[in-house]
Amino acid sequence: MLIETRAILLDMDGTLVQSTAAVELVWGIWCQRHGVPLDAVLSICHGIRSEDTIAQVAPHLDMAAELLALNQLEFEHAMQGSAIVAGADLFLGALVGQPWAVVTSASRRVALERLAICGLPLPDVLVGSDDVSAGKPDPQPYRLGAERLGMAAQDCLAFEDAPAGVQSALDAGCQVIQIGTGSAFDPRVRAVVPNWSQLSLKAADGQLLVELPAHS
Repeated sequence: MLIETRAILLDMDGTLVQSTAAVELVWGIWCQRHGVPLDAVLSICHGIRSEDTIAQVAPHLDMAAELLALNQLEFEHAMQGSAIVAGADLFLGALVGQPWAVVTSASRRVALERLAICGLPLPDVLVGSDDVSAGKPDPQPYRLGAERLGMAAQDCLAFEDAPAGVQSALDAGCQVIQIGTGSAFDPRVRAVVPNWSQLSLKAADGQLLVELPAHS
């Protein structure tokens, strides 16, 4: 299968970087401080901004103070169990000189730290949780990512691993490839692949060509 696009938009956690251990550690510390059941947080936090999680599980808390504390915890524990999703480094290497951006629900500070710790290239364009007024699954993050690349969202291919991110990218107008196992979160997803090792990228005449296995 060959998918054509003009630009690439990439989620980070779970898509480029396997950071589940770090995320669960940070939320575990936060939940212990506030007496919030960790299971309640882990059932909703994947792929969405910290503030959107807090708003659901502890709306009575001071949001600004909690975000500051969480951001610091995430920064301190950014390297805890973080590893590259297989093949992500090679795919990003092939993107050098091409239009691409990271669109993440992490803060800009945490995202840059986590990418650097994993030795991945830092993007010229990064949309973090602090760049938008509405996070995933709202389409605003992916619309902003495309805009900052000077592209229409319809000309971008997004890579995502979470239902909220898939919805955000699709509703923005992007094509979407889902990273992970199992079935697609949405019938509009172009393909589902377990990791990056089965993907290849070529550039030709202003287009990016992403090649996937036929069964994806």
